[in-house]
Amino acid sequence: MTELALFNNFFDNALCDVVRDWDFGTSFAMPKVDVKEEKDAYTMHMDLPGMSENDVNVELDHNVLTISSHHEESTEEKSDKKAKKDAGKYLIRERRVSEFTRRFTLPDDVNGEHVAASFKNGVLTVSIPRKELAAPKRIAITAA
Repeated sequence: MTELALFNNFFDNALCDVVRDWDFGTSFAMPKVDVKEEKDAYTMHMDLPGMSENDVNVELDHNVLTISSHHEESTEEKSDKKAKKDAGKYLIRERRVSEFTRRFTLPDDVNGEHVAASFKNGVLTVSIPRKELAAPKRIAITAA
């Protein structure tokens, strides 16, 4: 990581802490992930507050695990209830759209057939079982 990247990241995160409703592109754009390696599996935990299992996609293709989301929230306020007759006029309309895509290249010892994902209390957990890799095969050389 370069010094400039550290500098920019520091100020982006500092501004996000002060002005939480403003989207600086770093606070939710790339959720943080923890990956734990165990003897029989890899376990991944990703914090996705305010989201549900319906907002998240998990795909595995050729040992590349992709976790993505597209989430929209909208709220409307009208100062006059009679304004319902004129449905084309917004007085206040606020929308928030957040999306991200993270890709992880998995090692060769992953058993892709048994990858499982669960979602509880805003945390996505992906369990990735491991398999034993085949030992190198020695090939006999015959004289021609």
